[in-house]
Amino acid sequence: MQFLDGVTPLIITFNETANIERTLAPLGWARRIVVIDSGSTDGTLEILAKDPRIVVHHRPFDSFADQCNFGLTKIETDWVLSLDADYELSPALVEELKSLWPADTCAGLRAAFVYRIYGRPLRGSLYPPRTVLYRVKSGQYANEGHGHRVRIAGGDVAALRDPIYHDDRKPLLRWLQSQLKYAAREAAHLLAMPRDEMSRADRVRAMGWPAPILVFLYVLFAKGAVLDGPAGWYYAFQRLLAEVLLALELLDRRLKS
Repeated sequence: MQFLDGVTPLIITFNETANIERTLAPLGWARRIVVIDSGSTDGTLEILAKDPRIVVHHRPFDSFADQCNFGLTKIETDWVLSLDADYELSPALVEELKSLWPADTCAGLRAAFVYRIYGRPLRGSLYPPRTVLYRVKSGQYANEGHGHRVRIAGGDVAALRDPIYHDDRKPLLRWLQSQLKYAAREAAHLLAMPRDEMSRADRVRAMGWPAPILVFLYVLFAKGAVLDGPAGWYYAFQRLLAEVLLALELLDRRLKS
């Protein structure tokens, strides 16, 4: 018996036809895949229905953390591999997982990411490592601004050697619509956070105006996007626009108060 025999992938979906087949492709080892869908209408469900291993549960979206926590209640194995629908396990990571056997003291494993723009890998990004593989009984998700993070209790969290690819190919309009929602959630999160609990980055973002300029320059030069050609500029402009929307949301709320 391999370790992977006791692991179930968990995927959160909503209108993911641009991504979902690439996410599923490296999961040939999985005996069962759990998907939590929040109302897809673009053909995602038809793609999922082709694979008899996939069990789809439908739940209206309220937050990423609640979707994931609901998904954990549907996992029947001891371990879960929690994936966004724009993640793709690298071939090296699949091989690493096949030979993996975590220690009894290990409750989770985190992976680093290679960020891709339409399949073109970037030298670096702002996307942090995330705990993606963990014991179901040890994991619980919590919302953090527009995002979510799993909190692991009852053991150590180790690092996986090989990466996951992040490659979201949904239309640009969809990305813009998502960023407007994210900016509202992130602004509410920053304004509610006590200043002494903020990281240095959060303090800069909460100020509003410096963050877009600093993030744009940081992505271009510190992360090397300027050397990645059009894909690098695309990513840098994405991050710039995301921070501009957040700054506008913060200013809007402050001016109305």
